[in-house]
Amino acid sequence: MSDEQRAILDCTHAFPSSSRTGGVPRDSRAAEAASRLTREAERLPFLSMPYAWDLSLKLRGHEEFLRSFRHMLLLGIGGSALGARALQKSFAPGQDRPGYDGPWLWIADNLDEAAFSAMLDRLPPEETLVVVISKSGGTLETAAQYLAVLPWLKQHLPATWQEHLFMVTDAQKGFLRDETDAAFLRSLPVPEYLGGRYSVLSAVGLVPALFLGINWAALLDGGCTLGRELLEGASSDPDGFAGHPAWKIASWAAFWAENGKGQLLSFCYEPALASFGPWFCQLWAESLGKEGKGSMPVSAVGATDQHSLLQMFLQGPPDKACLFLGTRNSVRKAAEGCVRLGEGLREPWAWLSGLSLGEIFQAEALATRMSLVRAGMPLVSLELPEPSPWQAGRLIVLLEAVTLLAGWLLGIDPLDQPAVEEGKRLARARLGAPGADDERRLLEEFAAHPREIMEF
Repeated sequence: MSDEQRAILDCTHAFPSSSRTGGVPRDSRAAEAASRLTREAERLPFLSMPYAWDLSLKLRGHEEFLRSFRHMLLLGIGGSALGARALQKSFAPGQDRPGYDGPWLWIADNLDEAAFSAMLDRLPPEETLVVVISKSGGTLETAAQYLAVLPWLKQHLPATWQEHLFMVTDAQKGFLRDETDAAFLRSLPVPEYLGGRYSVLSAVGLVPALFLGINWAALLDGGCTLGRELLEGASSDPDGFAGHPAWKIASWAAFWAENGKGQLLSFCYEPALASFGPWFCQLWAESLGKEGKGSMPVSAVGATDQHSLLQMFLQGPPDKACLFLGTRNSVRKAAEGCVRLGEGLREPWAWLSGLSLGEIFQAEALATRMSLVRAGMPLVSLELPEPSPWQAGRLIVLLEAVTLLAGWLLGIDPLDQPAVEEGKRLARARLGAPGADDERRLLEEFAAHPREIMEF
């Protein structure tokens, strides 16, 4: 890889002396983590990506079919939707800009009855492909949406409705797999051991990416490249693993999570990558929020959140660390300036004459980073060469590895979500699902609790 393709991790301000509370990051555990990565690689498909070659062949086989539609209605929630939305906004932003003429990706990631009804009222069924994404097939919200859209398709396309459904689910089992096999629907599998929040570089994210014309192969190759580098380095030189950027960020974040920094900011000063903030928040929160541990992820976008959140960051409780993201490409583009202010501006803005919007943006990025550091906030800065699909693939795998390693350092399992499962069981019990007697008892106890209410 050339120097121009390399990202830069700047840890200069990772441990400000004014914030240090004792101890140092646990680099002594890096070799142990490297050995564990090697042992468990088969159960970490978001790093080892053993499915990549087969998936590439299958995506190419489906390409003509997927690109034949003008609309894709994606039914999914959480990790089944956030990655696709991030990819669309980063690499197919035309849908959000004037004059766009398709293809259109519509993501139904909530039980918003009004919005869902509007989609079914206005989408042309003959030009729409419904993609249903759930690894287990048992996601309540997605199953409900699928069961609602199915009669819509059958009513409008009685002879061809099967050609307007595409399933992304487990290869062997589950409700959606049964539906796929029974109706001979097109489908792609979610690999074994691949949880939803780690699945964006599988069919979960790459099917909508292909539909939108995004360079999905570059996304996948970028992710594979970083995953391979990480695992090969862990295997060949476990003692040197402490020098890997994934370990550096993970050990930094875990250290501060246990030393008074209960919030982790992801502050993005690259507009093309800003949509990855919510994706990262879900990845971090659902992976690490366990046993009273972890740190609360907060996504911020420059320069917008300078005018909404920055005041709290700078003078609120000193309980935050910051991962600051930018690109060298933005700096170069700022100098080139595709949108420039006029010359000879009047006061009070004469000093802006001839500058580009990008140059103003970069000045604000530097000012924000300096302000956070001067306020004593632990900060690491990650600079990508450019916001390309290949670099985004590397970034995705890097952040997934960081999350995994941080979980191991905190002594928790970063691959499960037990508290979320409880909420799912309670919702099913409330709706009358069989075999939920304990949950129904809890619901009755909750409903019987004395209420303290106020009408206004």
